[in-house]
Amino acid sequence: MEIKLAKTAGFCMGVRRAVDIVLEIAQHETGRSIYTYGPLIHNPQTIELLKTRGVNPVENIEEVRDRQNAVLIIRAHGIAPVERKKIKESGIRIIDATCPKVGYVQAIIKKHTALDYTVVIVGDKEHPEVNALLGYTGGRGITVITTEDVDKLPSLGKVCVVAQTTQTSDNYEKIINKIKKIYPQAIVFNTICSSTQQRQAEIISLAGEMDAIFIVGGKNSANTRRLADLARKQQTPTFHIETATEMENVNFALYDRIGVSAGASTPNWIIDRVMDKIADGQSRKLKTVGFLLNLWLLAIRTDVYSAIGAGCLCVACMLLQEINVNISYVAIASFFVYGMHVLNRLISRKPAGFIGSFREETYRKHGKFYLYAAVFSIVIALVLAFINGALPFTFLFFISLAGLLYNMKIMPKGWRFQRLKDLPGSKNIFMATAWGTVTAILPALNINNFLNAQMIVAFGFAFGIVFIRSAMSDILEFQSDKLIGRETIPVLFGKANTKNVLKIISLILFAILLFSYAAGWTSSLSFFLLACLLYIWICFHLCDRTSGLSGAVMEGILETIYIIAGLSVFLWSFL
Repeated sequence: MEIKLAKTAGFCMGVRRAVDIVLEIAQHETGRSIYTYGPLIHNPQTIELLKTRGVNPVENIEEVRDRQNAVLIIRAHGIAPVERKKIKESGIRIIDATCPKVGYVQAIIKKHTALDYTVVIVGDKEHPEVNALLGYTGGRGITVITTEDVDKLPSLGKVCVVAQTTQTSDNYEKIINKIKKIYPQAIVFNTICSSTQQRQAEIISLAGEMDAIFIVGGKNSANTRRLADLARKQQTPTFHIETATEMENVNFALYDRIGVSAGASTPNWIIDRVMDKIADGQSRKLKTVGFLLNLWLLAIRTDVYSAIGAGCLCVACMLLQEINVNISYVAIASFFVYGMHVLNRLISRKPAGFIGSFREETYRKHGKFYLYAAVFSIVIALVLAFINGALPFTFLFFISLAGLLYNMKIMPKGWRFQRLKDLPGSKNIFMATAWGTVTAILPALNINNFLNAQMIVAFGFAFGIVFIRSAMSDILEFQSDKLIGRETIPVLFGKANTKNVLKIISLILFAILLFSYAAGWTSSLSFFLLACLLYIWICFHLCDRTSGLSGAVMEGILETIYIIAGLSVFLWSFL
């Protein structure tokens, strides 16, 4: 079984830039009406999602209301000069999100038209990019898409040839050769985007290695359709799909090796769902191993794996403080973490139609069951805490209350942040604090002088690895969080900066564990728990979009940080 994701799959630079521009305006210019001149990108799901952020596509300026308070964004494909002039004269404010690669082609056409050249554009005449390019030719532009079209060209003087940025290199090469035979003095520019060329080269290579290829992206996307065509030309079974819902009738048993690529306008959250679907279909072929893999993935999807991880972390924190393991506190940690995670996922579900996370679908289908299970788990945790004493119960009660308030509008009206969850980075801090409290502090509350160096180290360890794990998950969800307006730490500071901060935190935890044992604060378990930090460094390199792993598997790998803590305890106890 092999599933391989193309490294070039997903948003290209131009699309990413256009989306970032729109999201920046949506976030900081909330009082304005925001429009895009035509669909911003060729992906229906992303367009619908942008509508929930108040960004609406229009086909002409007559559709723009309240023009003095409107912003009209020029999409990545660009527009013709005549259209731009008309918009400016209307008084509407323009923000240009034209892809720089497209802007380069426009500049070439503008220059050579002024030098009395006839511009031949190799591209789809109906495509918005080509329509915009024709607008720069001053009526002296001709479009061709096949070598047969070249034969129909009239007698021309000076000729300049450019390509639509998403054309296939092979087709452009054939047409250039034909044009050169008829017009030897023609000036030719290779204006196919380097990202497009890399994407096409990779899909040709991938199709040659795999038993089947899935191309993910809008059916109205020219560059996505070309990827599917290139894959089919390699005689490889190819499926062009927009979303994972179109894969229900695919017989995965026929293929051992499956490759996945996506168009330049396809967001990561759609690719992730396709990868999850393929992984699920492939695992069914592995019998016993497949059963265990599916059981593991089910535990991850339902948050049971998180609950088990909380129990493991609780045992580690108790022994780190040289406290005898109390099973009831392990159960409290597991039930509380499960209940709060599920409740927060139910409350924080993404907009309708946005099935981004691998958990979203099952939470939508079985919402009531999850709600009852979450409430039951929190009640069990509170009852167990009450049995252990008034102090543990009081602590857990207030933590549970804080967890519920986290999603409620408690800030004054007019404030930018209405809920605690709206505060940038609050999810990571609140989650790490809650985990640290139930795994490290709660078990020590009934012990004399519980506020000591041992507890501080144990709490710091639990807080640190939960914070790192949570922030790494946000790095994976970076693109979808930006689209729906979540101000996570990676969204605010960037993925690279966030990862660097997490590495520094892990090094600090490494030093604390070593020093705490040397200072006599903690047991020798400190040395064994260093394995968790070494595992985190592995995750920094393994959990990446280009790894080819599905979203569920990557989340599972991150969640295993807590299981490593439990295994470290087992090894320490054995030795």
